[in-house]
Amino acid sequence: MHITVDVSKPSVARMYDWLLGGKDNFASDREACDELLRIAPSTRELAVINRLYLKRVVHWLASNGIRQFLDHGSGLPTQDNVHQVAQRVDEKCNVIYVDNDPVVLAHGRAALDENERTAVIQADMRDTEGIFAHPDTRQLLDLNEPVAALFVSVLHCIPDSDDPWGLVRRVVDRLPSGSYVVVCQLASDDQAVRESVTEFMRETTGGTWGRVRSFDEVNRYFEGLELVDEPTDVSLWQPDSDVSPRQATQEWIEYGALARKP
Repeated sequence: MHITVDVSKPSVARMYDWLLGGKDNFASDREACDELLRIAPSTRELAVINRLYLKRVVHWLASNGIRQFLDHGSGLPTQDNVHQVAQRVDEKCNVIYVDNDPVVLAHGRAALDENERTAVIQADMRDTEGIFAHPDTRQLLDLNEPVAALFVSVLHCIPDSDDPWGLVRRVVDRLPSGSYVVVCQLASDDQAVRESVTEFMRETTGGTWGRVRSFDEVNRYFEGLELVDEPTDVSLWQPDSDVSPRQATQEWIEYGALARKP
């Protein structure tokens, strides 16, 4: 499959890959990260914190009986992806990854070629109807059984005009009772931080960015759901140890929660 990629334009997925120490990125991504680190010095720590949270919450879900996962904005494959964490608990876990970056699609399909319980869909995560109608989704997800919908560090990529709160509700509406939703995004109650980082990322990504939001705005994602725990800095959610990574600076945090559909 031939994929054309504009390497002059940074990608959020590839920037995240570089922050995690990956190699699937280009000079434009690294330069954007350097500038972002100048504006928000804790960005690299946040990427690591976010990845560790993803692993912990997926392990919790699989350990509590969830066998189906729908990962929105999954990003580039790295160590301990959702399917690896879940399938260590039960090899029969099914996982759908959704991302609109063609590099993610190519690397993801290559990495998952021999895993019949996992698929990567190239789609805009706002296209809920298209995602649920996709043949891979229809094959791997049984909507009569609980599903965990993951929105981990991706909703800040969705602008207010595209209603990220409505996106979460649309997905929840399609899931059966007993399903779970994981939401966390970059948040700050410092208006100057929200505005400066948001402006930089919008310019850097050519407009493919949403907004750093306040804590109250993130809390709105959970309306109508049963919280497993109160929304928090995700580094504090069931940490593996007392020496788990913490931010040296607190200009923004990954903030969110795990919730259940009644």
